[in-house]
Amino acid sequence: MCGRYSLAKSKIELEERFQAEMPGEFNPRYNVAPTQLMPVITSDSPEGFSHFYWGITPEFSKNKPVSQKFINARGETISEKVSFKTAFQKRRCIIPADGFYEWKQLGKKSKSPYRFVLENEKAFAFAGIWEEYENENGENKHTFLIITTEANPMVSEIHDRMPVILTPETEKLWLDKQTELEALKSCLQPYDQAKMMSYPVSPMVNQVSNDSPSLIKKTSPMDQFGNYTLFG
Repeated sequence: MCGRYSLAKSKIELEERFQAEMPGEFNPRYNVAPTQLMPVITSDSPEGFSHFYWGITPEFSKNKPVSQKFINARGETISEKVSFKTAFQKRRCIIPADGFYEWKQLGKKSKSPYRFVLENEKAFAFAGIWEEYENENGENKHTFLIITTEANPMVSEIHDRMPVILTPETEKLWLDKQTELEALKSCLQPYDQAKMMSYPVSPMVNQVSNDSPSLIKKTSPMDQFGNYTLFG
């Protein structure tokens, strides 16, 4: 699954990378978590950024709050699941990011956080879908989730799933409402590990309230736990 990611880029960098306009200000984010409001680009409005909450409320769940349960969907079955089928067909989006986190199990009670990035730590986009719902105050809210696939060899050392990372070419296919079903499914592949890097980061990332530049810096095993033998 993907339960935490980063978007440590400026508004100008994001507008240049995705050729889309971002209304208002944007502050780089180093520890994005479910239920938080983040920029996405939708198939309905590919020329601009929208701000949606992470954690989808399915179409059939009217007047429900932002969900922490539906933050990911499996790419292998998304076109068939009742919860996501319509959104997959009609409400696709890309989610800008520059890294994501996974935790390596070291023991029964010990986990080590790792950050996964693309070469040169450039910005990229996850494949996603979005929904709209009406809250208890009658306000329309928008939510999104990240689609996952089987992990590539690099990520599989930590976790058996990874988010679908699109290339600039597949981003366009994903946002195009005319793209056929099979072409959409072909986008949902593990990203090439040769174009990725990973490294350990501070356990401070475990706390959602922490959101500082230090979280995305490489950390030695000693800095993580005070004991190199944990990585033996």
